[in-house]
Amino acid sequence: MRDSFHSRIGFILAAAGSAVGLGNIWGFPTQVANHGGGAFLLVYLCVIFILAIPALYSELLIGHSAQANPVKSLTLLSGGKARPVGRLMGYLNVLGSCLMLSFYHVVAGWMVVHALGFLAKGVGLTSVSEFLLNSSMPRDLIFTGLFLTATALVVFQGVEKGIERWSKRLMPTLVVLLVGLIIYMLTLPGASVGLERYLIPDFTQITNTSILVAAMGQAFFSLSIGLGGMMIYGSYLKPGAKLGRLSLSVAALDTFIAFLAGLLIIPALYAGIHLGVSVGEGTELVGEGQLIFAVLPELFNSMGVAGPFVAFAFFSLLSIAALTSTIAQAEVPVSYCIEERKLSRPVATAASLALIGVFSLLLILFFEPLFGWVVTAVTQFQLPLSGLFYLLVVGWLWRRSNHLKEIAAGSFGLTLLRWHIRYLCPVLMSIVFYHVALS
Repeated sequence: MRDSFHSRIGFILAAAGSAVGLGNIWGFPTQVANHGGGAFLLVYLCVIFILAIPALYSELLIGHSAQANPVKSLTLLSGGKARPVGRLMGYLNVLGSCLMLSFYHVVAGWMVVHALGFLAKGVGLTSVSEFLLNSSMPRDLIFTGLFLTATALVVFQGVEKGIERWSKRLMPTLVVLLVGLIIYMLTLPGASVGLERYLIPDFTQITNTSILVAAMGQAFFSLSIGLGGMMIYGSYLKPGAKLGRLSLSVAALDTFIAFLAGLLIIPALYAGIHLGVSVGEGTELVGEGQLIFAVLPELFNSMGVAGPFVAFAFFSLLSIAALTSTIAQAEVPVSYCIEERKLSRPVATAASLALIGVFSLLLILFFEPLFGWVVTAVTQFQLPLSGLFYLLVVGWLWRRSNHLKEIAAGSFGLTLLRWHIRYLCPVLMSIVFYHVALS
């Protein structure tokens, strides 16, 4: 008997945890700030409904209908001559998950060392702080291994007792930390300027096509669509689950947390400007790795006695966001090993995380030539390509007892949904794929 989620809220928190990752906290806020503030928010919300939710629904539907891992699910539902392509895409999902987790665990290890490093600095453990906050191969090997172990310990316990139980603990903790940091940051001089830039729309930019493309890319990636994580979660839902409502709930929670992240990051950057910290590249605010590992630590260091403890809370927040994502994505190779290779969950977990550990080791040892290439291959090619294929499976390839035909029968609104998934969404996904391939 397959494992399953015990409750609706457990699934929503787990799926939102999969979606809420490091990209939400360092990517979304600067996208908003650099693309018209509130104008980008409006476009982003439209794109969530037009593209991201149908894509999320499609991925959940594939897993829920097949009740299997991505390899078997995509093979079964890619009917006729397309089955070999479906099987290939299923294997790419498993491989892509392992590659994504290899670099994600390295970055997650950095989050943990920064949290502990700033805590050590705050309590006066200078030598410990210096070891943790200065990059070194031994440090990266130790903490990447520790984060891999944390992921394995949760996944080892299964869906209900592991992933669902820990998601119910980690997600509320993440929200509490996020709200607490927002309240503190908004009290700092200069933060109100950032709040205005974040929330007040610049409607002169709303006709800029780059905003639409950026919003589509951010909406798609922020919901963790394209590597089979949501598909395997969908397969763990009990029969009769309301996938449409669940998709809306997951997207709403993910978007809410991304919005909260903006309320934290943008005011923090402008508080940094007030304190003399350089936070820009030309006319734009910095984003991604430079934001997290250069600009914000400099801001925390300029805060005086409170700085190390604020930094500890911030990097603890990022560590939790990373863990909720890794436990979801690790279930993809684990479920494949259990169902296709007939391994027990403990053996499947150990084998999957060991393989991911080997990939992580190679990235650490050969960081310069490999790390950026792997990140690009997964995020800019695998994700949009797989997402496009999910839409094609649901809209075109899944012939026998096609769910879209069943739900559309006798309903004009659902008929529009079927046509929307079959025609408009693949075109939009193709635009996203074309854009990121050229970027």
